[in-house]
Amino acid sequence: MEKLLQGLNPEQREAVVTIQGPLLVLAGAGTGKTRVITVRIAWMLAHGVKPENVLAMTFTNKAAGEMRERVAGLVGAERAKLLTVGTFHAFCARFLREHAAEAGLSKTFAIADEGDQASALRGALRELAVAEAAVQPSYAQSRISLAKNRLQTPESFLNDASDDREELIGRAWLRYEERLRRSNQLDFDDLLVFTVRVLASKKAVREKLEERFRYVSVDEYQDTNAPQYEILRLIAKRHANLCVVGDDDQSIYGWRGADVQKILGFEKDFKGAKVVRLETNYRSTRQVISAANAVIKNNPKRHEKELRSAFGEGEHVMVVAAEDEMAEADHVVREIQSLVRAQRATLRDFAILFRSAVQTRPFEAALRARAVPYHLVGGMSFFDRKEVRDVLAYLKLAANPKDESALMRVINTPPRGVGKTTIERLLEVTAAKQEGVPDLLQRGEEVDGVPPPVLAGLRAFQANLTDLGRSDPGKALVGMISRVLETVGYKGEVERNYPDKLECEQRWQSVMEVLNFAENYVRRSSKPTLAGFLEELTLSAEDRQDSDKETKGEKVTLMTLHAAKGLEFFRVYLVGLEEGILPHQRAVEEGSVEEERRLAYVGVTRAQRFLTITWSRSRSKYGKRAESFASRFLYEMRNETPPKEWRAAERAKERGAAPTRGAKTKRKRSKAR
Repeated sequence: MEKLLQGLNPEQREAVVTIQGPLLVLAGAGTGKTRVITVRIAWMLAHGVKPENVLAMTFTNKAAGEMRERVAGLVGAERAKLLTVGTFHAFCARFLREHAAEAGLSKTFAIADEGDQASALRGALRELAVAEAAVQPSYAQSRISLAKNRLQTPESFLNDASDDREELIGRAWLRYEERLRRSNQLDFDDLLVFTVRVLASKKAVREKLEERFRYVSVDEYQDTNAPQYEILRLIAKRHANLCVVGDDDQSIYGWRGADVQKILGFEKDFKGAKVVRLETNYRSTRQVISAANAVIKNNPKRHEKELRSAFGEGEHVMVVAAEDEMAEADHVVREIQSLVRAQRATLRDFAILFRSAVQTRPFEAALRARAVPYHLVGGMSFFDRKEVRDVLAYLKLAANPKDESALMRVINTPPRGVGKTTIERLLEVTAAKQEGVPDLLQRGEEVDGVPPPVLAGLRAFQANLTDLGRSDPGKALVGMISRVLETVGYKGEVERNYPDKLECEQRWQSVMEVLNFAENYVRRSSKPTLAGFLEELTLSAEDRQDSDKETKGEKVTLMTLHAAKGLEFFRVYLVGLEEGILPHQRAVEEGSVEEERRLAYVGVTRAQRFLTITWSRSRSKYGKRAESFASRFLYEMRNETPPKEWRAAERAKERGAAPTRGAKTKRKRSKAR
């Protein structure tokens, strides 16, 4: 039993052996929190806690998988199987399938992916005769998602609407919900919201969960939103054995609903909570940690803590002031190339981190010009490929014949004589009747303006897929998917669209990868179902950014600061550290500079041994050359007061005369500390 504690520092040990009552583990960057979480679970099992009474929640499939594997290595695979470890969304999906009746849902509900959501929202806006120029569907989608993550309803959103656009979004939200329910679908946010509703209103269900999960652990607690917090509170309030691990200094997802107040107020919400601070950093040198501590201490609302490096002093943090963004990129790439040629580093050692994706252009150009291989995190995902989305649409229709967004995606793929006019007519008729196109087709009625042969073809297509999905394939899932592809003639569709043999083969490989995914799913699942396969695929697609972060081969990594969270690199370039970029001008306007400071802190703490910060004295903005000023965060890292000529990014109403020329740095390169 004591072996479990070997190699842990005193703070880590304290967190591991505290298994009763509420516990807040404040785990600074690089302090070994994953090890603490997994060893703590193993310690609980060693002290008589039954594995079936343990619930461990995290935010990505990758993190959940790693947690499960590490615990299995400590307690054995058989006992680890009895634990409930997973993401919030996966947990809620399973919960709602089990309690569909209490949630007012069908057990066969589908999970709408991003494409399905966009399609449903466009349909809702179309029903309201709202032009995309008035309300962009993508903007409406993000606003609705944020509102759900704050536990708002369409009605409360409408009541609080501050202008006409907000009112339109609220009305579209009501129609959007109607369309999802007609299609027997929930979106990702609904998984959380519906779970909260059931737990809050169905006492018997809640008590059953309270009794089962007597010990609850949560990773990355600073990223929790309102519904996630409510789920934890409702499950854990009876036994109060809730352990949350996180770092308020790394709370950077407020724009998508994460509420830093949840971790800041944990001791108030859970009386008698014990707080353990993990402050020994096993990732970075003292120079890097010193810069991180210096910047983050300027945030007034935070848990008091200060990282200490387990390593030596290390190299000074370097600062480069370039004349413009092209010179900035050129300097970074030349230095990378020089270090690699001198065999002092490999390409995979380097990460170039930036606040906004638009900053990548000069760096990509410089890397290409010097033939330096790179990987830009956030390119097209496997799940976004046309062929993959087509195949998933066929399978969704087989599993759920009411899925309108899936039907509309493949209604004429391969061609069935369904033109734009026919589609518009079908949508017009169903909008007037407030029903879905699948319902209209199933009724067998004639539709004015739609040729009978076209309707007959659509009904045959719909019936074929419904028949294929009528009985669950179980272990024969791969064969069932193959029959679907054969029935709709999809290989012929790929060959028709891509006459070039090489491209056709590459496209078809994406289709085959879906079959590979199905084979893996069947092999791992004790009771494979088509619905279960689609659910796993959809949740994996939602989690795709996590796998995007993995760079294979010798390449420089380019990624945003948001994408870099949780990662570490031997050499980091934190670029564009300027007022208006980091902190971002929008954050200054909205008064959320504290989150921008946390973002800078995250960027600094990604560096293991070498950190270089760059900024440009001028930058092209809206097609014109504009003067730039070093970020306030840079001066904070150096414990310096900005010079008189320096100008901070300001809110629009605070801006006065145009800023004067900023102070030039005498030397192009200087030490941050």
